[in-house]
Amino acid sequence: MNALRNKVQLIGNLGGNPEVITLDSGKKLAKFSIATNETYKNSLGEKITDTQWHNVIAWNKTAEIIEKYVSKGSEIAVEGKLVTRSYEDKEGIKKYITEIVINELLLLGSK
Repeated sequence: MNALRNKVQLIGNLGGNPEVITLDSGKKLAKFSIATNETYKNSLGEKITDTQWHNVIAWNKTAEIIEKYVSKGSEIAVEGKLVTRSYEDKEGIKKYITEIVINELLLLGSK
C-alpha cells in the first residue's frame, strides 16, 4: 500500500504547447497544463461540464517524448505524484503551486 500514498492518474487534453527547457545540468524539463472534464446533470436535468486544470511537469526521457510528440489539444494519460512548492513573486509575496510530477505517460487519441 505504500505505493498508493501519493499517486495521481489523469486523462486530459493539453491547453497549450508544452514548455520544454534544458537545464545547465543537461536535464530536460517539460511544463504544461491539462484539462480534465467531468459531466453531470444538475437538478433541472441540464448537462453540466466541469473543467479542471492541472499543472504538470516531466523530467528527462519523459520530457523528451513530450517535446517530440505532444502539442496543444493532445489527449494524454499521466500517472505521477502531487508536489507542492513555494516561490516569491516579483512583489516578494510567497506563492504556492501544486503540480503533478509524472513518471508514466500514455499518448491517446489519433496521430
